[in-house]
Amino acid sequence: MEDERRNRAERRLRIFRLHMLAYMGVLAILIPLNLLTTPDNLWFVFPLVAWGAPLAINVAWAMGLLDGLIDGR
Repeated sequence: MEDERRNRAERRLRIFRLHMLAYMGVLAILIPLNLLTTPDNLWFVFPLVAWGAPLAINVAWAMGLLDGLIDGR
């Protein structure tokens, strides 16, 4: 039982790390691209916020805060 819980926590953390790495990687490209091409129009904020919200939900899931909602407890 404890091993299963540990494996689940490690899996959630690994998924979160990949999600965060993708988020940071894409934004590391979009921000300079935006500032170099159209510095007067800061459109990089839209993907930053739009992707940030699901990332926050992923954080809550990785921390186990959504277990009661998902498992029906």
